[in-house]
Amino acid sequence: MTSHEQEFAEFAEASAPRLRRAAFLLCGDWHTAEDLAQTALAKVFVSWRKVRRQDAGHAYATRTLVNSYLADKRLRRSTEIITDQLPDRPAPVLAPETRMVVLDALGTLPPRSRAVVVLRYWADLSVDQAADVLGCSPGTVKTLCARALDKLRVVLGDALTDPGPPGPRTDDSYQAKETWHG
Repeated sequence: MTSHEQEFAEFAEASAPRLRRAAFLLCGDWHTAEDLAQTALAKVFVSWRKVRRQDAGHAYATRTLVNSYLADKRLRRSTEIITDQLPDRPAPVLAPETRMVVLDALGTLPPRSRAVVVLRYWADLSVDQAADVLGCSPGTVKTLCARALDKLRVVLGDALTDPGPPGPRTDDSYQAKETWHG
């Protein structure tokens, strides 16, 4: 194994968990998230010699992940709605955990809006950094973010006010962190 291959292997091992988590937040499915992360790492590997000279591995990997997600969404515009409920019997109504409610709400957003929310609030990127990753202007990021947050407020309005079953911790910062970082 050459030195650049070894260097990439170390980078991929360190970056893969974060890329998978970001991919999961983008697509809402762990299997698809794994595929997205692998696709992003494969594309990073192809450009690794150029990327490592610029010390831009993490930024390039994140941008590649988001671009792969958006490209996949553009290619797969389907009218089929995938659900986990069988049509022959209703599922029991249970008080869902906040994490599941937030993930479902993220699933209602269009791909670019979902990407903006994930980049801004999970990856903790600034408006300019998110714009750079998405290849658009900061104004577009602000607009997409504002519209996405408005939609999330509507979708999450009642769901987050219902406390649900008591859990072991009630510290809001803990729950918020668990919601996004799992």
